Amino acid sequence: MIGAADIGGHWAQPDENTVLVATGEIAVAERPKILVTPALGSCVGVTLWDAFAHRGGMGHIMLPSPTNTHMEGLVDRFATVAIPKIAEELLSGSRTRRLVAKIAGGSVMFGGESGAMSVGERNVLEVKRQLALLRIPLVAEDTGGAHARTMELHLDTGLVVVRSYRYGIKDL
Repeated sequence: MIGAADIGGHWAQPDENTVLVATGEIAVAERPKILVTPALGSCVGVTLWDAFAHRGGMGHIMLPSPTNTHMEGLVDRFATVAIPKIAEELLSGSRTRRLVAKIAGGSVMFGGESGAMSVGERNVLEVKRQLALLRIPLVAEDTGGAHARTMELHLDTGLVVVRSYRYGIKDL
C-alpha cells in the first residue's frame, strides 16, 4: 500500500485517514479510514464492508486469474486471488453473512476490443463469480461503459463514492 503523499503533486496532501490502493493491490482497514483506488479503466475496484465492525477492504483487480497472463509480479491483481484474500482478512473478526460487496470499473477502454468479451467484461464476470463462491452479496455496482473511474470506500458508513470526469460523482 502507498499513501497519498507517495504519489506526489500539490493536490496529494497527506491524510492519515486515506489509504491509497494502487493498481494490483489490496488493503483492509477500519473506521475512520477511507480506502481509495484511482484509474479504474478495464480494472475493477472491489469493496467488502462489515457494517457492525466498521471494517472493510478494497482491491484493484487487473485481470480475472493468473492463467490469463504470463507476467510476473503482484498476485493480488487477480480476482481469483485478491477477493478471497480480502474476505479472509476481514473474516478474522467478522462473519461472512455480515459482509457486503460493491464494485466499479470494468470499462471497455480500447476500441479494438470489439467482438470477443473485453478485459473489463471478463474482470467483472470473474469478480461476480468470486463473490458468489464466497456467498458475499453484491449490493451495488457501477460497471461498464468506456470511461475511467476513481472509487473510495468510507469505512464509517460503508458509502462508496465513484468519481469520473465524464459522469461526475455517484454514490453506491
